[in-house]
Amino acid sequence: MIPVTTFANQKVALFGLGGSGLATARALKAGGADVVCFDDNEGRVQQAAGEGLQTSDLKQIDWSDVSALVLAPGVPLTHPLPHWSVELARDAGVEIIGDVELFCREKRRLCPEAPLIAITGTNGKSTTTALVAHLLKELGLDVQVGGNIGTPVLDLERPQPGRHYVVECSSYQIDLAPSLDATVGIHMNLSPDHLDRHGSMENYAAIKERLVAGSKVAIVGVDDRLSSTIADRLELARKPVCRIAGERELTNGIYARHGRLYEAHEGTQSEVATLGGIDSLRGDHNGQNAAAAFAALRALELPADRIAEAMKTFPGLHHRMEVVTRQGRVLFINDSKATNADAAARALASFDRIYWIAGGRAKEGGISSLDEYFPKIAKTFLIGEAADAFAKTLDGRVPYKVSGTMPQAVKDAVAEAAEDDAAEIAILLSPACASFDQFPNFELRGAAFVDAVRALPGAGNTQEVA
Repeated sequence: MIPVTTFANQKVALFGLGGSGLATARALKAGGADVVCFDDNEGRVQQAAGEGLQTSDLKQIDWSDVSALVLAPGVPLTHPLPHWSVELARDAGVEIIGDVELFCREKRRLCPEAPLIAITGTNGKSTTTALVAHLLKELGLDVQVGGNIGTPVLDLERPQPGRHYVVECSSYQIDLAPSLDATVGIHMNLSPDHLDRHGSMENYAAIKERLVAGSKVAIVGVDDRLSSTIADRLELARKPVCRIAGERELTNGIYARHGRLYEAHEGTQSEVATLGGIDSLRGDHNGQNAAAAFAALRALELPADRIAEAMKTFPGLHHRMEVVTRQGRVLFINDSKATNADAAARALASFDRIYWIAGGRAKEGGISSLDEYFPKIAKTFLIGEAADAFAKTLDGRVPYKVSGTMPQAVKDAVAEAAEDDAAEIAILLSPACASFDQFPNFELRGAAFVDAVRALPGAGNTQEVA
């Protein structure tokens, strides 16, 4: 835990007592703050009280002596409407911040020289976070990894010289971190997501840009137009910028092409790493992830040859293009983390013959943007709320079956794939949807896929790949 001493002996209101909210409340209390917590969920309030945290309805407290409202990232700050606690704080002139902001203030106070690599983007940020952390560890460095991935940022170990922090930041967290000042900031890409919480694509992009704008070195993916514009704008502001790409060649920056990683300077390219044969870094999207991670470690002046060697041992990220097992010619791929169409596109682009399991709670736009990948799909097996809507998109273009549930979808896909004589077949869970209709989160959805695969007849004879 990192005790938050920057609010010692001050009154702090905190709303939102999920995983990161509870961690933040504990860290504030440990640092000497007078923290009062609340949540709209009574069960969470009772859990916090049971831990000895002070709880009270924030509608009933005196806001005149409150120094800050600490908001959990899942609580609306602006759209579709500000949460009532936000309105109370604004009316009282109280600053509204989140756990990443508290972390940054505490790091500046205790050990400003401890490197912070902060990572955001619509897609790829979790894989890139995991890859950066893996590379740093392989090079023998002291690494703490968390934030929007895994461990809440204030549950990490305290800052100290030589300790490297790798922190994934969602748009919600950036919106609540006005002084976020990473040593290396990475922005991967932009596509429509969370627009219900940010109001427009322009607002969403502006929030993402803050992370790299506040960093000492900005690493920016330029495979999409909006992100490329961010890189141009930062460069005009004289910010050190390294452009990265997984889908096109660059004259300056680091890019992936045909399974190799290149570093370019003034149009001169040199190969710096080979990605071919690394299953966990398969596909153009992982080329961009690898380019981002390589650029981050080079920004920290670590040797290129050792970075390239360390990439070969990257095990991949659970639920993101995760090779569960191979059964003869059939690969079973768990890409449950693909919660929107753009993320699913990255998986669909990585295989040539696909039996696709898709569906859940649909995002805006559904799967209509994936039509260029339809020729790769032998058949689609639909689950969840989106099944009927997705069926209309696929009708007459891709064979499909409404399987309904994950176990049935896996059984149906295996039965159909058994009749296919292609050299390599991917049974791919890449839902292009949120999980919340049938599962509490994408992790449990992915686990259900893995369980269904392992329950197949003869699964004990399959080859465990990852």
